[in-house]
Amino acid sequence: MITIKEISSQKELKEFILFSFELFKNNPYWIPPIIADELESFNKDKNPAFKNADVHFYLAYKNGKIAGKIIAIINWDEVNLLGKKKVRFGWFDAIDDIEVTKALLNKVSEFGKQQGMDHIEGPMGFSNLDKVGVLTEGFDQLGTMISWYSPPYYKEHFEKLGMVKEKEYFESYFSMEAVNPEPFQRASKMIKERYGLKVLNFKKSEEVMPYVDQMFDLFNSTYSSLQSFVAINDETKEYFKKKYISFINPEYIKFIIDKDEKMIGFTVVMPSFERALQKAKGKLFPFGFIHLLQAKKNAKEVVFYLIGVSPEYQNKGITAVIFDEYYKVFKEKGIKRFIRTPELEENHAMHNLWKNFDPTIHKRRRTYRKEI
Repeated sequence: MITIKEISSQKELKEFILFSFELFKNNPYWIPPIIADELESFNKDKNPAFKNADVHFYLAYKNGKIAGKIIAIINWDEVNLLGKKKVRFGWFDAIDDIEVTKALLNKVSEFGKQQGMDHIEGPMGFSNLDKVGVLTEGFDQLGTMISWYSPPYYKEHFEKLGMVKEKEYFESYFSMEAVNPEPFQRASKMIKERYGLKVLNFKKSEEVMPYVDQMFDLFNSTYSSLQSFVAINDETKEYFKKKYISFINPEYIKFIIDKDEKMIGFTVVMPSFERALQKAKGKLFPFGFIHLLQAKKNAKEVVFYLIGVSPEYQNKGITAVIFDEYYKVFKEKGIKRFIRTPELEENHAMHNLWKNFDPTIHKRRRTYRKEI
């Protein structure tokens, strides 16, 4: 027998998080989150996403034992600004029992109907800065800290239950050792001179902070043309600034400004923390933080997180300037591989950035939709 329960206590919230640890305990490709970090993300008093959203956490029980979990989310900014009557679902995990998946999705649909929504879509998070999609290819590839892992039966369950593809994403990587820097080195010099551009490089996290609001403003203008994009508000900027910027190597954050000191481009890259997170097993103490610090200092792979170029400077070679700066840092640190996180299939401007680096696509993922 399968029952669905909406969780209401801190104890149940921790059980919600730990279910994934049990489900994937022997899976070499799953990347465990830091439990304390997940708890903070789900704290309605700390995460500003809850101020503009209705969020409900559900656990599925089969014969009295936890068998699945899901979060139902209505992002009211998305509903009101984009006119999409959508209830999102995210943080979905379940045993290989389609009846469990069905019961969880039915609960999301029921919640959506009560709120006047007309379809569900997921897996996806609270906003565009959260994890997205269920894997459709690349089940034998190591995940990243900013994407969900999912076994093949998730996709199979969704499709058997009548869900259809809504958005497609792919992930890729390229070898830094195979990169020929000469073309973008020449282009970088020419472009900086032509437009009067300057690159801001950093050694300390506190040097980055005064520019972060400008970065998120540019992020909003860069992606505003995408159908599904919801702008990042001021409270969310502050939340991500405090939570993540100090976690990233400052030399992996690059800002480009014009002659008027206006930011026209940015990129954020992170060291690969994946193996360190597997060693930490969800806990910072007693030794988890040591693994993470070692990865921050010594990782030989980097994970691409965010990029933005002002619309007026797109297709003007700004990425040559960015890659020139990163190449210097990566060469000094001995970085061997550059990993790209999920990119929307329709985002052709993004794909064009990488075409000269001969990337290998190693994972595909998608969100699924169903009318309710």
